Amino acid sequence: MSFNKVAVLGLGKVGHLAAELLSEAGFAVTGVDAREVSGCPFPTKAADLTDKDALAAILKDQEAVLSCLPYHLNIGVSTVAHGLGLHYFDLTEDVPTTRHIRDLAGSSRGIMAPQCGLAPGFVGIVGAHLAEQFDKVRSIRLRVGALPQNPTGLLGYAFNWSPEGVVNEYLNDCEVIEEGVLKTVSAMEWLETIYIDGVKLEAFTTSGGLGTMCETYADRIENLDYKTMRYPGHVELMNFFFHELLMRENRA
Repeated sequence: MSFNKVAVLGLGKVGHLAAELLSEAGFAVTGVDAREVSGCPFPTKAADLTDKDALAAILKDQEAVLSCLPYHLNIGVSTVAHGLGLHYFDLTEDVPTTRHIRDLAGSSRGIMAPQCGLAPGFVGIVGAHLAEQFDKVRSIRLRVGALPQNPTGLLGYAFNWSPEGVVNEYLNDCEVIEEGVLKTVSAMEWLETIYIDGVKLEAFTTSGGLGTMCETYADRIENLDYKTMRYPGHVELMNFFFHELLMRENRA
């Protein structure tokens, strides 16, 4: 796989950082956002990212696209990228979106690689790498939390990622393998306490973090699960918000 011209879609915190790192690594980066963005060390364009024709016009001279957009835009972006024969990468945790992209991959002229973020993505690579060093593995338990070092407020959380993605992973069902059986469980359950360097945290099930690991390790492992880590009290407040106040019925 060899390419140089990369369009990075979505110049929020994560997208801007990814674009800067790619630019510093020598790639010819074009940043694309729904709004005008200035002061970047790479050229930028503004476009309606829900308009497939406008998106195709911007991407037609590119070789690869990295989508750092909210998950619900990635079906449209990946479809455009597939039609243009581009390499495609995204950070999505959304399972139906991933299924769509995997279906496209069967007829793609480029690489179609969803779930390239922290989780799903990097944590799965680490987990699989460690597991392959053993003859037999009973359990893989992945725990991830992008947390502020100095938390404020009752939630103790900062939205460094897409808030829409966080809502998605807090409400959608989660795949796990338990005692050798592939199961679907609810999000924000299986609460546990974890200490890291003396800091008390809580961890609970969230959707999408395993990517395709349940498929990879089916019939090979007894237990596989993924949980998000937060400061204590976070999950109780989020359960109150989503379920007692019924905000799960109004995700927007």
